[in-house]
Amino acid sequence: MGSTFGGLNTAYTGLVAARSGLDVTGQNIANVNTEGYTRQRVTTSSIESPARAGLFSAGVVAGQGVSVDAIARLGDQVVDGQVRSAAATAGYQSTRASVIATLEASLGEPSTTGIASQLTAFWSAWGDVANNPAESGPAAVLIGQATSLAASLSAGHRAVDEQWSGLRTQADGLAAELNSAASQVADLNARIRTNTQLGVSSNELIDARSVLTERIAAIAGGTVREVGDGTVDVLVGGNALVSGTSSRTVAVTGGYSMATAGAGVSVEWADRPGQSVALTGGSLAGAVSLLQPAAAGGTGGVLAEAAASYDALATQLATQVNAVHRTGVTADGTSDHDFFALTPGVSAARGLTVLPTGAATIASGNGTGGAHDSTVALAIERLGTGTGSPDRAWSAIVAGIGATSKSESQQATLTDLAATSAKNRQLSGSGVSLDEENVNLLSYQHAYQGAARVMTAIDEMLDTLINGMGRVGR
Repeated sequence: MGSTFGGLNTAYTGLVAARSGLDVTGQNIANVNTEGYTRQRVTTSSIESPARAGLFSAGVVAGQGVSVDAIARLGDQVVDGQVRSAAATAGYQSTRASVIATLEASLGEPSTTGIASQLTAFWSAWGDVANNPAESGPAAVLIGQATSLAASLSAGHRAVDEQWSGLRTQADGLAAELNSAASQVADLNARIRTNTQLGVSSNELIDARSVLTERIAAIAGGTVREVGDGTVDVLVGGNALVSGTSSRTVAVTGGYSMATAGAGVSVEWADRPGQSVALTGGSLAGAVSLLQPAAAGGTGGVLAEAAASYDALATQLATQVNAVHRTGVTADGTSDHDFFALTPGVSAARGLTVLPTGAATIASGNGTGGAHDSTVALAIERLGTGTGSPDRAWSAIVAGIGATSKSESQQATLTDLAATSAKNRQLSGSGVSLDEENVNLLSYQHAYQGAARVMTAIDEMLDTLINGMGRVGR
């Protein structure tokens, strides 16, 4: 039969296991609102009875109590991978949708101050000049309206350029955040590997690393590969961003304005200049896709395409109006005068200026109808209703950007829902439930009380055995 003293150790192991369970439950409750925290559980196993041999070894003997084997982190690697994948897609679409929505808002359409309204007012001003070709009032209104239209085109182009520059700076910030997260993951890898070798729990460190890898995925679409020593490798575009306890850095290359960006913006490995990082998702990939130069067929970056549209509209407006205005005659009897000028070395939208300064310098007629000849002014007025008019070109620009914005917004909504769904699945398995923890709290409390009662009972038995024996007959 077993030793009475051995029963104390059995009761003691029960106390230790119950106390460990209480400690872990308390840790879970304390971190119920901690971002990235994964609930934990004590894993235990029973200790078998000791092997015995000899003359007095007969009989069945109970085990020796319970062993606390580990504190398990109740995470799911498959679900974690799904969360990272969804975060990468959502980060990409969210960035694109936000930038294009801002671009659409900058168009200011429809509104009474938008370019469409100003084009209409510009053509109407030519009609007023046609009705009163020799008067200074309608001419002044026309020049003022033309100047306002040119300023709106310049402001629209400038807004796109500033948005491009802001996004370019934002890309630098994302790259810096990515590099910082990668460095922190490498540091955590080193600490987790050391703890694993020492047999120390690293659950909280793993949680912190999981938050960082999810952020890396949201920025650059990184994937995670588990390594047997407790570390993880983080891959971006198939190449290691983090490998064990070392990390690499990336850098965004390209100018900070559309005029100096040249071939566009790209992300490269800092230790291998010229080697692009093949981003497969994330907000940085979304930003880079928007920072590409304009291309034939509208396949370039959205912002550069929008700026090119402003330039094309300004060029079209100047070309069509000038072509008709050159056929007219000004007050001094000369012809072949331009109404608009395009400043050399400057984008068309930013360099569009109005040349006439008054009624005498506006060629409203062709010289065949006397002082009241308005054939040229009427011809220019009709430009606004033609099949190839600047008005229709602008409408096509606005419609194209609006359609792109709506499409990107819908995709962003869908990817956000997918990311939220994946996150909810992760939390349902690894998140802390206060109801469940309270049940565990009571369970471990009762287990502790039970083990304490066992120890008390054995203590009383030993007291009887030690202090009560040998008193017979006294």
